Parts: sequence; structure tokens; C-alpha cells
Amino acid sequence: MVTINDVAAAAGVAPSTVSYVISGKRAISPKTRRLVEDTIRKLGYHPHAGARALASSKTNVLALVVPLRTDTNVAVVMEFVASAVTAARAYDHDLLLLTTDEGPAALRRVVSSAIADAVMVMDVEAADPRVPMLLTLDRPVVLIGVPDHPDGLSCVDLDFAAAGEASVAHLAGLGHRRIVLVGPGPEVYQRGTSYATRFIRGFTAEAERRDVQAATTAWPAAYQHGGGLDDLLARHPDVTGLVVHNEAALPGLLSDLRYRGVRVPEDISVVAVCPDSMAVHYPIPLTSIAIPAREVGTLAVETVMRQLAGHRTAETRLLAPKLAVRASTAPPAHR
Repeated sequence: MVTINDVAAAAGVAPSTVSYVISGKRAISPKTRRLVEDTIRKLGYHPHAGARALASSKTNVLALVVPLRTDTNVAVVMEFVASAVTAARAYDHDLLLLTTDEGPAALRRVVSSAIADAVMVMDVEAADPRVPMLLTLDRPVVLIGVPDHPDGLSCVDLDFAAAGEASVAHLAGLGHRRIVLVGPGPEVYQRGTSYATRFIRGFTAEAERRDVQAATTAWPAAYQHGGGLDDLLARHPDVTGLVVHNEAALPGLLSDLRYRGVRVPEDISVVAVCPDSMAVHYPIPLTSIAIPAREVGTLAVETVMRQLAGHRTAETRLLAPKLAVRASTAPPAHR
């Protein structure tokens, strides 16, 4: 293995000179710099990553805090992770994964030990208790989600309020006047999870604007056959449109509708909020608002890299929802 001493001997300079050329911490004459760089290339020398990090105070690692709860759709979370990994590698950075349940202590540990250059945080809550602590970190921070008071932190996400509006607008445009939102589990709303609260806000506001009778319900991700749908239909026997903001419950819901002889879209239209790959997977392709996991993950990395480059102005970037009309929605039958 080629060492820094081998490079120094071949170039006829001191090892410290080679180190300064690599780190850029001291001015070196252009002639000597070219000589050392040519020698490095000729010998195929690769600086040790740990030593390079110590020399430059950079790790080329980004930390990503991900939710791994029982009420989380891990497949969708992994789409965010995969896109962030790909985007980070394009900037010659690696990704360090932390879980939400480790809490603020994990973030402080990562920053204090200097094992990551920046932090990206998923599973953001409307009144997220981590925000004050995140503001004290001496590293760039990007939230994948939007708290009610970002307080100078950069945020990226789908515009979930606009997505809630779009779901109601589509069904109302088809003539539906009684719509029910099937949201994520009660614990998601109890935590004040940002995406859920913003979606329901947009859903409710658009229903009021269009004079649509709208109701909301919360279903656990581990949907059990029977109970949820039976209760929904008992409470809202005249419902003609469902908006499902709970991709984990979709298979069970659609199966139960078929079991009860409720036809989609002839009897009930369904709009899903889920990745396009999931929406087209069912026997009846679902009209859906896409969860742009790949786009948001990439945007988060791009935002944090701009901060690392010195652009520290806080910004909130929300992606406009895209509604794809498929076979699961149609005008309501007369009742």
C-alpha cells in the first residue's frame, strides 16, 4: 500500500508538504503542488479517509433520522432512504441512518463526535420538540416535513395541504357530495405528525369551500378485516367517495369492499395517497396523489449540500401534488 512517505520520497519533498497539498491548510507553490499531485496520481495514492476527515474537519457523511415505528410504512420510508443515498453519493458523501426513537440525544451524539457533516430529519411533528435543539447544532439541518414554526430551519416535503385539497376537488368535480377521509392511525394524529395534520387541514378546508359533506377517520396501519369498514359504512351509509391517506391499510380496505360487494368505482370512488408504483398494482388501478419519496429525498440532500457550500439561508420547498386519474374514480351513481 502506498503511503504518504512514499509520495514524499518520490516527489523529493517532506511528508508535511504532501499533507498540506492534500488538506489545503497551507499555501504551497504552484510548481510544488503540481509535482506532488502528479506523483500522487502516478503512484495511485489514496489518503486515508479518517486522516482526511481529521485534516479537513469534514467527514463526507450525512446523517438521516428515519422513523421505524409500527405505524410506519417501512417500504415508503426506504424509498426516501434509497433516493437520499443515491443523491449523497453523487456528492461523494455517504449516509448514516439514525432512528427517531433514539431522540435528541442521538443527534447531539452525532454532532459532538463529528461523525456527520449535516443532519436530515424525517417524521417531523407540527410542534416538534426537537426544533429548539436542532437550532443549537453547529451543522446544517434540513427537515423532511414542516413544523408549525420552523424557526429558521430549512424544510422540504410534498405540499400535503394542497394534496388534501386536490383529493376533495377531484371527487367534488365528479359530483361526489359525501366523502370520507381514511387517515393514518390515531397515534399519528396524537403525535401531531406534520404530513397528517397538513393533509387533513387541506382536506377539510376544500370540503367547506365546495360545500361537500366530509368526515374523517383514523385507521391503524395493521388494518384488520371487518371492523374499520363496517364502522365507516354504518356511520356514513351514503358515502360515495373515499380518500385513503393510509397506504398500509389500502390492501385490506379494497379487499373488504370486494367482500361486501361494494364496487369500485360504481358504488364508491377511491382516491389513494401513495406511491404510483403501489397505485397501479391493484386489479383496479387507483386514482392517486403520488408520494414523491425519491424527489423529496433528493431535494433534501441537495438542500443540505447547498448549506454545506455556505448558503445558510433557511428555505421551505414544497412539491406540488400530482393527481393521476385512473379507474377507481367516476361520477357517483344516483342514490
